[in-house]
Amino acid sequence: MAGVPEAYNRLIEHVRQTAVLESCLNLLGWDEQTYMPRGGAEFRAQQSGLLAGLIHERRTAPVVGEWLAELESADLGDPDGPVAVNVREIAWEYHRAIRLPRDLVEEISRTTSQAQHAWVEARQKSDFALFRPWLEKVVRLKREEAQALGPESGNLYDALLESYEPGARSAEIAALFAPLREELVRLARAIADSGREAPTHVLKRRFPISNQERFAWMALEAIGFDLERGRLDVSPHPFCSGIGPGDCRLTTRYREDYFPSAFFGVLHEGGHGLYEQGLDPAYFGTPMGDAVSLGIHESQSRLWENMVGRSLAFWKRFFPLAQEMFPEALKDVSVEQFHWAVNDVRPSLIRVEADEVTYNLHIMVRFELEPALLTGDLPVDEVPGAWNARYREYLGVEPSNDAEGCLQDIHWSAGLIGYFPTYTLGNVFAAQFLEAARAELGDLDAMFAAGEFRPLLDWLRRNIHRRGRQYRSNRLVEVVTGKPPDPSALIRYLNDKYTALYGL
Repeated sequence: MAGVPEAYNRLIEHVRQTAVLESCLNLLGWDEQTYMPRGGAEFRAQQSGLLAGLIHERRTAPVVGEWLAELESADLGDPDGPVAVNVREIAWEYHRAIRLPRDLVEEISRTTSQAQHAWVEARQKSDFALFRPWLEKVVRLKREEAQALGPESGNLYDALLESYEPGARSAEIAALFAPLREELVRLARAIADSGREAPTHVLKRRFPISNQERFAWMALEAIGFDLERGRLDVSPHPFCSGIGPGDCRLTTRYREDYFPSAFFGVLHEGGHGLYEQGLDPAYFGTPMGDAVSLGIHESQSRLWENMVGRSLAFWKRFFPLAQEMFPEALKDVSVEQFHWAVNDVRPSLIRVEADEVTYNLHIMVRFELEPALLTGDLPVDEVPGAWNARYREYLGVEPSNDAEGCLQDIHWSAGLIGYFPTYTLGNVFAAQFLEAARAELGDLDAMFAAGEFRPLLDWLRRNIHRRGRQYRSNRLVEVVTGKPPDPSALIRYLNDKYTALYGL
């Protein structure tokens, strides 16, 4: 790159090669959850562990520190420009990575690879005892990781949280969540007291899986997901994996007797996929070609899944197509009935199928349990009881088995402690982004009803996707919307939508 120190060019070449190696690890992870035969689990753990160690070795190579030290005193131009941003973010990652021993990184990778298979079996059998020893190992290793990172705040949970939301602090997130929790509980109670019930029976008819697959692809293509640069498969838990430029993998899981399960999972992962496909390929492997944070990533998935995909405008466009695809199930259903059904609000047990009003309460349960697990205040064998108690308190429901309780999420088996708060942050950010987009673009509902999703996607690409990690999440929200992160927009959105639906 002309006009910058040679150390920068060498640094960028090094991190790009490391990113290619990491993409191989991501591909192995995708294959493990989709097509790998069960018998390959132990060897896959060895493969993943070795690659994780090699990646860590490259990230912490002494020469990286030497290049960064040379660049600290160099004139890198605009502090928000590509060169300065790349150096700033690579330095942040480097100084975190050098605190982690390679053997710990490899052990975490091997353990979580095996733990995910143990979780699948435990979930199928609804038996927490099968997963408990693996969760104990994962928690111990993540505690060691947090201690090695040595968080500035002194809070071990913050060290892991920063892996997904750089610069975030759990105390700040708790303060953001508090007014939202209060409003969600109030709104959920008002809906329950309204005496009105959505016609959810129309969603529990027979929806042939082959047609669900076709319908999902149609919706993905309509919102802008490039089918030539992505694919959709099946896995026990839906996810999106951006392998690299031109290769983005989505998964979902189908239920023939319940339409929303797969379809809204596809829109959710499709939102992640749009972000991955919107990153600038010219910057692949560098922070300027990477997503800002999991919270910002989640804002894209929740925006497309709920704020677009569950809107009446969206179904004015897609319901006639759904009736053609599922004539027996939907022949006696109106678009208004269907729209209300997919926006039904009621306390439930399964997070990924929760409505928009109660969803964040699911996240808050996990947000409270995780720090206690990490510190040891919550012993692993007490997780099912603690989980059930909080569901009774926050949602008024209680799991009847472990599969619909503490075994429902894959995250802990994958070592993703600190990840869950990003889901609610994503909802907060999404509402602020959508308000800003409406102010600039005009009547988005009219566009959706006409099948025009490109204006919104282009706005997101311009304001969020193509910026890479130019700004940390809080600053990005403020740059794009003119306001720091605040739950007010989400509260307005939920109140407006559900007041209309439930006649509040």
